[in-house]
Amino acid sequence: MSETVLIVEDEERMRKLIRDYFENSGFSVLEASNGVEALNLIKENKVDLMILDIMMPYMDGWTVCTTLRKTSQIPIIMLTAKGEEEDKLLGYQLGADDYVTKPFSPKVLVAKGKALLKRIGANSINEEVSLEKEEVNRIFKFNGLKINELSHIVTLDEEEILLTPKEYELLVFFAKNNGIAFTRDQILDKVWGMDYYGGPRTVDTNIKRLREKLKDKAEYIVTVRGSGYKFEVRE
Repeated sequence: MSETVLIVEDEERMRKLIRDYFENSGFSVLEASNGVEALNLIKENKVDLMILDIMMPYMDGWTVCTTLRKTSQIPIIMLTAKGEEEDKLLGYQLGADDYVTKPFSPKVLVAKGKALLKRIGANSINEEVSLEKEEVNRIFKFNGLKINELSHIVTLDEEEILLTPKEYELLVFFAKNNGIAFTRDQILDKVWGMDYYGGPRTVDTNIKRLREKLKDKAEYIVTVRGSGYKFEVRE
């Protein structure tokens, strides 16, 4: 079964161009010309990836992202003509997973979408795994914090918490490297990938959001002064 991408773009020519490239890459495609239409489609369809323009009528991309993140972890690539760093940081703060500035290559956009889906495990349907082995190796427990890599469910004192795909990836990375300090650049390479063009502040922004959601377990993510961060849980 192919993944479904929702393209939210008010400019019809651009929307059709992006659609053609994703369809040629094997995706099923849904289209919306504004934010209201996009949120309605999300309610009625299973969507694996969203390409989200920012400047749209009725409801802009910022509002769509904020609204969606209250209930969904669908990976989002924001699409905009703005290239200022502050706009990108705002997108990440609201829960976007990646950011592409116009003009751009549709091929690169599709490649980014595929890479994002692969990183969050959306393509795991073709993987053959032994559940008994996986249950041992892919479930992490840290004094009330439980991370299940098989189901992608994170619970805090047995209550599920909603993380964005990038927050989830970041937490899993930390869990697998308990006690090891990493610089911001190392975290960018490991979690966002070496082809990511954002700066170290992206790491700070996502860690801030992750700490807020971890509540009293936020202390597990330790700031290493002058360097970066480490995940440290002492049994």
